[in-house]
Amino acid sequence: MTVGSILVTGSTGKTGRRVVKRLLDLGRSVRAASRAGDGARSVRFDWLDPTTFASASKDIEAAYLLAPSGVSDVLSGMKPFIDHLLAAGVGRLVLLSASSLERGGPMMGAVHAYLAANAPSWVVLRPSWFMQNFSEQQHAATIRDERAIYSATDDGRVGFISADDIAAVAAKALCDPAMPNTDLILTGPQALSYDAVAGIISAAIGQRVTHRKLAPADLAARFETLSGLPPDYARILAGLEAAIAQGSEDRVTDSVARVTGRQPVDFADFAACAAGAWMP
Repeated sequence: MTVGSILVTGSTGKTGRRVVKRLLDLGRSVRAASRAGDGARSVRFDWLDPTTFASASKDIEAAYLLAPSGVSDVLSGMKPFIDHLLAAGVGRLVLLSASSLERGGPMMGAVHAYLAANAPSWVVLRPSWFMQNFSEQQHAATIRDERAIYSATDDGRVGFISADDIAAVAAKALCDPAMPNTDLILTGPQALSYDAVAGIISAAIGQRVTHRKLAPADLAARFETLSGLPPDYARILAGLEAAIAQGSEDRVTDSVARVTGRQPVDFADFAACAAGAWMP
C-alpha cells in the first residue's frame, strides 16, 4: 500500500497536532480534521455529525483516529465514521487508545475490538499517561498557580510518555505498510510515582511542587466541578487513577525504541523543556 493523503482527527490536540507535523516533515499529504476546521489543509469534522464525514474522508488512504472527548460510549460515537471509512476502502486505521484499556474493554477498548474484527489493516496505540498532562492539560494550572498536583494514584507508578514519542510511532504506523496489525503499549523509559514527578518538576522550576493525594470519589467530584466533565465520565477517569494506585501502570516497554529506532524522552528532559508552562 502506498500511503497518499492521511486523515488526522483531533488535529489540534496534544497528539494530533504533533502527528500532523511529523507527517508533513516526512513529506506526506495531510488532511487535518477538527471541529473548527480552520486552516490551509484542514477540514471541519465532528464524530457525531455525519454531514462532515464525506469531506473528511475524500481520497484518504489512512487515518489517525482520536476518540471524541466526553463521550462515555465511545464505540457508538466512533462506529458510524469508522464504517464510513471502511466502506470507502481506507487502507489503514490507527487508533489512539490507552495502556489501561484492553481489547474488548471499556471506552477505546471496544473500538479496538471492532477494528480488529472489521478493518483489514489496523494498529492500536496504547500509550501510558502523557507527560504533557502536566504542561498542557489538567495538571498545568494547579502546578502553576498552587504548586500542587492532585491525583488518586497514591504511591502508584506510571511509565509517563511524551506526546512527541506517540506521534513518532503513529506516523510510522500510518506510513509503513509492512507494520502488521497489532496493538502497541507505549511508555517512557522509566516508571515514576506522582511524588517523584513533583520532585522532578520542582527541580526544573526551582520551586517546591507537592503531590496532594485524593480519594477517587473526591477526584471525580473535582473533575465534575472544575473541568465540567459528566459524572459518569468523571468516575471512569478517577477509577483509572485508583487503578494506578494498585499498580496497573507500573511498567516500561521498548515499543517506542523498536518502532522509531530511538529511545523515548526522559521525564527530566521533558520537565526542563516545559518549565516555562509552570511559571506565573
